[in-house]
Amino acid sequence: MILDIAKDKLKGYFDLSPYMESEASARKTILDGVSFRGPNIVILILAIFIASLGLNTNSPAVIIGAMLISPLMGPIIGVGLGAGTYDFALIKRSARNLAAAALFSVIASTLFFLISPVSEGRSELLARTSPTIYDVLIGFFGGGAGIVAAACRQKGNVIPGVAIATALMPPLCTAGYGLATWQLQYFTGAFYLFLINSIFIAFATLVGVKLFKFTPVNFVDELRRRKVQRIVLSIVVVTLLPSVYLTFLMIRDSYFINDANNFVDNNFVFSNTQVFSKKAYISHWKKHIDVTLIGESVDIDSLQVAMARQLQESPILRGSTLHITQGFGAGSANISQAPRESIGEVFTAAMNQIDGQKAEIDSLRSQILRREAFDSLSYTIAPEIKVLYPQIADIAICRTLVCNTATRSLDTVNLAIIKHTSPITDQTRLTRYLETRTGLGNIRIIDSGK
Repeated sequence: MILDIAKDKLKGYFDLSPYMESEASARKTILDGVSFRGPNIVILILAIFIASLGLNTNSPAVIIGAMLISPLMGPIIGVGLGAGTYDFALIKRSARNLAAAALFSVIASTLFFLISPVSEGRSELLARTSPTIYDVLIGFFGGGAGIVAAACRQKGNVIPGVAIATALMPPLCTAGYGLATWQLQYFTGAFYLFLINSIFIAFATLVGVKLFKFTPVNFVDELRRRKVQRIVLSIVVVTLLPSVYLTFLMIRDSYFINDANNFVDNNFVFSNTQVFSKKAYISHWKKHIDVTLIGESVDIDSLQVAMARQLQESPILRGSTLHITQGFGAGSANISQAPRESIGEVFTAAMNQIDGQKAEIDSLRSQILRREAFDSLSYTIAPEIKVLYPQIADIAICRTLVCNTATRSLDTVNLAIIKHTSPITDQTRLTRYLETRTGLGNIRIIDSGK
């Protein structure tokens, strides 16, 4: 009984029937967005220029604004509706409008980047060139949200939110950038990302149309329907497979780089030598770990052999090629051994090290001068002692540490060791004279006798 009540309550949370629009109204909402003439084309081109400016200036806020303006979602959802209801005329119309929109977008962005003074690929541009399985999932779930919003009365900001989440506009701008700068890897990667988003939004719309039981077109030919189903499924699979492969490469690289960095941090630990830079990467299916050391020279050959053995113990790092170079430092190899792009940083680090050594040398020199001045005190005051205290034959002034045997505490004391021909009657007066003359406090007189 309790389980049935819980099921009913849970079903009530997910029951969409009270919120559904009529099928005719939902169709009209989708069909109104399929048209791509007049204002829609002008708005699309303006949105392309805005998105291109955002990519050019690396501004996420501008890119998001362009995605909100863009009317690209309409034809994509129209393709899904046509495929779900076997409306081949709608599929053709929506696909034709989507192709025209993509063509206009790529042309507009190509013209923009041809005249743009900034030709460097920024992070927002580069992020649109490597689609993965995650982009497939974003497109599918975004399309699901889109068809639910189209079929229900409470639409809210779902469609603009889907346009932002699936990022239809930026890949087309990046494709135009690839053509303008003749970097075809940008064009292919970005356009593939646009296809992934479009196809899986349409596929999610198709699934939603089936779940909401939209009425199919009556005059459809059964053989033609099956053929279209096979074509749709083939397109989905063909689009999905490359993204799965790219996701595998991304995860593989991530695990390798993380393990390689941990390996360097845990094993390259030396007393007077530090890791200046480290880089882990996979090129042509070969794993590479580059490490640059700075400080005292180490035996590179022995280190290479030892670390290579350590690498074989890791299943992820096994087979990696380890490159170790010695940077610039005290007793190290020449600075030219460091990576070319790091020479400026090496020079700065070396200058900081030299400045620190200079400060240490100055401190030691100052201590030596004070020590020399202290050692020469007895020589300096000897003529005065001979006049004031003729009975003093020898005098030595020094500083030493006295240790208390009970508490083992240390104390610094100044000593005046004297040797005399006859006893000194007033040692207190001699002590005051020595403290005043030398500037030292707490002088103790050690009488060594005759």
